[in-house]
Amino acid sequence: MEFVSPVYNIISVPVEKVVPNTYNPNSVAPPELKLLYDSIKEDGYTMPVVCYYSKKEDLYVIVDGFHRYRIMVEHRDIYEREHGMIPVSVIDKPLAERMASTIRHNRARGSHDVDLMSNIIKELHELGRSDAWIAKHLGMDKDEILRLKQITGLAALFREVPFGRAWEPAERQPEEECEENKEKQIQTC
Repeated sequence: MEFVSPVYNIISVPVEKVVPNTYNPNSVAPPELKLLYDSIKEDGYTMPVVCYYSKKEDLYVIVDGFHRYRIMVEHRDIYEREHGMIPVSVIDKPLAERMASTIRHNRARGSHDVDLMSNIIKELHELGRSDAWIAKHLGMDKDEILRLKQITGLAALFREVPFGRAWEPAERQPEEECEENKEKQIQTC
């Protein structure tokens, strides 16, 4: 079967059936959020909200486009003009793949809250994803992953990291060296 990009199948969904995901680390500062409102006010919705459709809950869970969704929810003029309908592009992927998609979308254009990003790394590890998988799918290097793991402080996130001995205890000094050091007022023994 030939791959068809989801953007070729945009659907109109009542905004009440769209819900944010629980893991998006992206944030938009107030000036940029106002700019997004102005853009939607002037140009309309030019980009769909990317969602996963949960059959169980009969809801569309946002993968990308939370702030476009937020504009409609928070601005009555936009809601009314759009008749409460928001353009949605649906992807059908498991949770770990959706998380990776969210990060790829965000990193291509925005900034991240470090604590929330650390939680994403934690959740992906809990879902069984390796550092190599995270690096590949989220566009991170191993040092960035390590720094984000360190923020959470959870030992479980370091299960793939080989630890060596950071130091070797010094051998006991012979007694004459101890006496010599005592005379020099160096406490080694």
